[in-house]
Amino acid sequence: MNIAVCVKPVPDSKYYDQIKIDLVTKTWDRSGIPTVISDLDKHALEAAISLKEKHGGKVAVFTMAPPTMKDTILQALGMGADEAYLISDRAFAGSDTLATSNILAAAIRKAGDFDLVVTGNESDDGSTAQVSAQLGEWLGMPHVMNVTRLESDGSIIAVTAKQDGGSIDYEIGLPAVIGVTRKVNKPRLVNIMGILKAKQKPFNVFSANDIEPDPNFVGLKGSPTQPGGIASPEMGRKSELIEGTPEEIAKRIVDELYKAGIK
Repeated sequence: MNIAVCVKPVPDSKYYDQIKIDLVTKTWDRSGIPTVISDLDKHALEAAISLKEKHGGKVAVFTMAPPTMKDTILQALGMGADEAYLISDRAFAGSDTLATSNILAAAIRKAGDFDLVVTGNESDDGSTAQVSAQLGEWLGMPHVMNVTRLESDGSIIAVTAKQDGGSIDYEIGLPAVIGVTRKVNKPRLVNIMGILKAKQKPFNVFSANDIEPDPNFVGLKGSPTQPGGIASPEMGRKSELIEGTPEEIAKRIVDELYKAGIK
């Protein structure tokens, strides 16, 4: 089976308090913040690698990100993926989910024929849970999200998808697109040998000219989701200095609490 896995480098959650918003472009400013592979994308990688180990074939990783994300993508190769495609171009900046899925789909088509496309159900930062289904539409493939179990005989994939109040079992003819949850498996750890091997694996870089995505859905201008106004709320509080003996200060505090309706 030839499997494509879409992974997203996201800010390390330990540094979320340092993320800023550019007030001009109204996009996130993540400069200086370490990046990691989005958690559910690791489960997508594990699902793909496990299927390859059972049926043969290859696992190709696709990432739309700046060139500086190469080290993060090497983690995916270190897990066991066979090759990586970094889709990087200034024209892609500011893409919403529809534009992102358009670009990813164009890169997947350019790279070759794939029996299965696997994604995390949603990313750690945006958490929109939209890209997987949008990929299916762009690629013209059946798609299922919220997958908690998957099996395949190489031609059909059987999945269980979580639904409100229960779950639904599907059998899908390949090729197809699925979005997995963390219940589907436990991702393997990346070791030193894996990282060393990763540096020897094929690493391809695609620009906009290489993949030719639909030009109407690229970047900030091609994104139907547009940010609104940004304002900083006034966080100041009225304060008053209370002076006197400890007893006088305590009585004054109690009196003020009573005035505020706190008893």
